Amino acid sequence: MRLPVPVKAVAFDLDGTLLDTLPDITEAAQRMLADLDRPAQGAHSVRLYIGGGIPRLIKRLLTGEMDGEPPAAELQHALELFERHYRDTLTRLTQPFPGVEEGLRRFAGAGVKLACVTNKGQSFALPLLQATGLREFFDLVVAGDSLPVHKPDPRPLLYCAQQFGTRPGELLMIGDSVNDTLAARAAGCPAFCVAYGYSARDVRELDCDAIVQTLVEAVRLITPIRS
Repeated sequence: MRLPVPVKAVAFDLDGTLLDTLPDITEAAQRMLADLDRPAQGAHSVRLYIGGGIPRLIKRLLTGEMDGEPPAAELQHALELFERHYRDTLTRLTQPFPGVEEGLRRFAGAGVKLACVTNKGQSFALPLLQATGLREFFDLVVAGDSLPVHKPDPRPLLYCAQQFGTRPGELLMIGDSVNDTLAARAAGCPAFCVAYGYSARDVRELDCDAIVQTLVEAVRLITPIRS
């Protein structure tokens, strides 16, 4: 796709794109693993496991595999422990990445609709956006449990386009991982990747239209479509 990209709306991933949530997720993971008498895992490992929602994160922590499946009872117990600890650590160190607030302000000033589309559950996503001062920028928040499916399924992005009254091709997805780019391509949306996120893969390998260092840079690569 040629740049700049004409858009009416922009959807943003949360973890690794808007917010640096890794320190607080890592702390909750360490507490959960300690409760289970399992070896601690450092921030590097946790970073690689982020991106598929909390249940997928816990599966990866328990199995050490990206697509591992622990016993159901073990998973449920670990999930309850993690969520309890994460509620305690949720906003301890989490903060927006550099350029995020200014970038969102400029996107909003350009007159495009803004959405946050995350695989994180609503009970965590909304308090995070509120505590970090970002909630006011978004016309719509689609969490991992808002719909029956989540990224990389395209339906969260198709839902955003429907809610905004735009065509999918006029909705830009900005994220940091393969889940974001797969969802965008399946929905027929353009996609940008941030260079600083949590992707387990080099973002240069992902199917995106641009790689940006900050959201401020991303604003320069769009042309708002006026209704």
